[in-house]
Amino acid sequence: MNPADEWHLNTSRLGKRVLVFERLDSTNAFALGLAEDSANDGLAVLADEQTAGRGQHQRQWSCPAGTGVLLSVLLFPPTPLRRPALLTAWAAVSVCELIQKITGLEARIKWPNDVLIRGRKVCGILIEQVRGTVAGIGLNVNQSAEHFAAAGLPQAASLAMFTGQSQVCRDVARLLIVELDAKYERLCQGYVVELEARWKGRIGLVGQQVDVETASGRRSGQLLDIGFDQLQLRLSDASTFCVPPEGVLHIVPSAPAPQSSHLAAQAQR
Repeated sequence: MNPADEWHLNTSRLGKRVLVFERLDSTNAFALGLAEDSANDGLAVLADEQTAGRGQHQRQWSCPAGTGVLLSVLLFPPTPLRRPALLTAWAAVSVCELIQKITGLEARIKWPNDVLIRGRKVCGILIEQVRGTVAGIGLNVNQSAEHFAAAGLPQAASLAMFTGQSQVCRDVARLLIVELDAKYERLCQGYVVELEARWKGRIGLVGQQVDVETASGRRSGQLLDIGFDQLQLRLSDASTFCVPPEGVLHIVPSAPAPQSSHLAAQAQR
């Protein structure tokens, strides 16, 4: 399949070559087909419309033309950076900071791979690895609330729903590639701690009571710290539970304890 256009951006590592398609089944699938050849390092694949995109846990979703940024970037990162948790953080922080630059909106990261505005999902990220690594990003730009309701996605939202303004998706995609490139260049120069701090801040749960789901079960406690080395949780018995980020499936704020009937009655007086 031939692209409708090809961009050559003035970037350091990513986006020197961008294949732009009017329609693809999946930008990630297309990029993965090129991921055995390291000569494709930094290649980006962009589609106006996606008919069978892949999300986390092999979920499928589609995106009509002109409503979202559908982007996959092919990387061959050095071994220390070849970690899905770290690369998901890189992509998520890049999306958050792009959103802030173009809309003024404060975005948060929901573990492990979603970007939220006011609690509603505007972006999903999928890292897939073979010889090369593909970072797939789906950013909702112009969809309406009615679109998400019809799709059975009431918790999803787009940038336009918050700003009241539509944007040209290809323009947003170009800005996103530049943002990804700048932060990837910093990573390759060794500024991992800088990314970690921004990622931690965008998650925003340190010090809070949370529920952490791992492959071995669910634990609840105070989140002491979160980083690329490990997550630290203080349990109710005052012990500390530690797990690497790759071992964490979900982190959510703990639901508040229900009031006793006596306290509830007092609160109503």
